[in-house]
Amino acid sequence: GGTVQVIPHVTDEIKHAMRSLHQDGIDIAITEIGGTTGDIESLPFLEAARQFKLESEPGDAIFLHLTLVPYIRAAKELKTKPSQHSVAALRGIGIVPDILVCRTEIPLEEDHLQKLSLFCNVPRPCVIEELDVQNSIYEVPLELERQGLDSQVLSLLHLPVGDLQLDEYRAWLEGVLHPTRRCTIAVVGKYIRHQDAYKSIYESLSHAGIKHSCHVDILKIEAEELESHNPAELLKEADGILVPGGFGTRGVNGKIRAVQYARENRIPFLGICLGMQCAVIETARNVLGWSDADSTEFAPATTHPVIDLMAEQRNITDKGGTMRLGAYDCRLLSGTLAAKCYGKTDISERHRHRYEYNSQFKEDLEKAGLKISGINPQHGLVEIVELPGHPFFLACQFHPEFKSRPQAAHPLFDGLIAAALDK
Repeated sequence: GGTVQVIPHVTDEIKHAMRSLHQDGIDIAITEIGGTTGDIESLPFLEAARQFKLESEPGDAIFLHLTLVPYIRAAKELKTKPSQHSVAALRGIGIVPDILVCRTEIPLEEDHLQKLSLFCNVPRPCVIEELDVQNSIYEVPLELERQGLDSQVLSLLHLPVGDLQLDEYRAWLEGVLHPTRRCTIAVVGKYIRHQDAYKSIYESLSHAGIKHSCHVDILKIEAEELESHNPAELLKEADGILVPGGFGTRGVNGKIRAVQYARENRIPFLGICLGMQCAVIETARNVLGWSDADSTEFAPATTHPVIDLMAEQRNITDKGGTMRLGAYDCRLLSGTLAAKCYGKTDISERHRHRYEYNSQFKEDLEKAGLKISGINPQHGLVEIVELPGHPFFLACQFHPEFKSRPQAAHPLFDGLIAAALDK
């Protein structure tokens, strides 16, 4: 019967989430609050952060503020005023930055740094320049270390300050900056025109490329174009093909044609989420000859619903209520391509989907060559399918891109790039 209020109920939940990061083995936890200082959307989070530091022991929490120092080309002048106003706005709600990191496209002069220190009330050693890097974002940590950001953070948190061991990182970065090989991966998607769409996919391909000292050129293909063009014309330069997730009917037939091209021409292929569903539909249509095979998402009346909702979801119309979200276990079949990629048989991966592989058609699909190699042990849901005898043809219902890291490429992206290089 109580009234839910932004303060204290919402802010208390935010603080609880921040405190939940306290775990054994973790020395420092970073909480990023995005947005722009002063925007109404950020206020509850900033208020929670203010309270969090107030309630913490001295030296247990610090504020690092990232700001932009714009360069006015017409005047050939850097402007520190926006940063000063940003810090003033933060101070107005009770947050005083301990460290100021300044994004800039040209180097800051010492006068600029002194000015920012004076008017933002931040000690000069804690005003850090973050200059746009020339080649790779992974150069940024070395530049921040050069200016002593690590030492300042450790000092403010009352932690021992020692020499930062970055030799291994520098050697890794050398491989990033000077790859010895190159390959092209076609990404066939529905949202290719949007710059930020498939960002995690592109980064995961890059991570795998780094592991193989390979620069990955990404060939962005609009799925709808494959519906009206010969796939060979658009995909002939591809060393590998990736079909990512999506919702809705638009472009699905183009994705299916991309899968068919990869299967028939033995091009390394990775399907993700909807990409796996397209691989199942393609096999049913073009190998089994079921011309109307489809997902009930696109063709509710199909007589071969190889992709369908689970039985308990069919009468639910609220999409959010039927989504299979978050991490689920998956058991891999020994001796399969999937098990070879992972090097183990029990894994956990993150999901975001509604429709599933319809196990009613399992026997026919496996006879057609599409082998099930990963299953959720709790519900028996199919997680991974693959095509034995193909150089690399694997599709998964989950989203492996969410678990890829620059120095730990996801096994499935690793496998795709390795196969593309061997093509």
